[in-house]
Amino acid sequence: MKEELFFTHFLNQYLGGIASRILSGIGAHPVAAGEKSQYLFTYNPAAPITNFFAMEVLVLLILLVLFLWARARISVDKPSAMQHVFELTEEFVNQQSEEIIGHRSEGFTPFLVALGLFILIANLIGLVPGFESPTATPAVPLGLAIVAWMYYHWHGVKKQGVLKYAKHFTGPLPVLAPLMLVIEIISHFARLLSLTVRLYANIFAGDLVTLVFFSLIPIGVPVIFLGLHLFVSLLQAYIFVLLATVYLAGAVAEEH
Repeated sequence: MKEELFFTHFLNQYLGGIASRILSGIGAHPVAAGEKSQYLFTYNPAAPITNFFAMEVLVLLILLVLFLWARARISVDKPSAMQHVFELTEEFVNQQSEEIIGHRSEGFTPFLVALGLFILIANLIGLVPGFESPTATPAVPLGLAIVAWMYYHWHGVKKQGVLKYAKHFTGPLPVLAPLMLVIEIISHFARLLSLTVRLYANIFAGDLVTLVFFSLIPIGVPVIFLGLHLFVSLLQAYIFVLLATVYLAGAVAEEH
């Protein structure tokens, strides 16, 4: 059993009862730590909030504080460093989405920016002693992939209409429609797997390598791997957002 982090312990102490009732209400079965169970969907009644969920909450709180802090200090004459960072991030994502999606892509920018920043901070928070990266747990990248997957399908249906968007899955030739339907469905579900495995594997490996070298050589050398982990975290956040943008472009395009 993994050690409970301080922030996780704090949440369980004050919100554990509420979490247990919610989990029980949606069909989860209480199982004590270390106890085997025949059920797939279970929770520990002594600590229903897991480390990765607690870290997700913490990342969300960090983002909320940063957004509110930047919003309260917006200035045209003397923009702060944080304002510059947010403006550059928004401009970069907006320009990228315009190049990939085309006209009226700015409506997707808030979602893509929030998605990218959440993934980036979730990747990096594991570098802080006493915390761990939630994206190093498969459930979190899978959840992010599902959100992106549902988002682009929703906008595809919203833009094209149900029938027109469904034609995207059958191809241009009616005789090949059954085959194309199977291929398209598999390919779209494969996107979930691709987004999940890429993010999880890279962050898990980065955390593991950094931890190993800190254990073996606590001074000097680990700094190199910290820098590498920082680069990988940035790269994976960028790739995730880039792929989500590409999928959006395919969903809302007038012609497939």
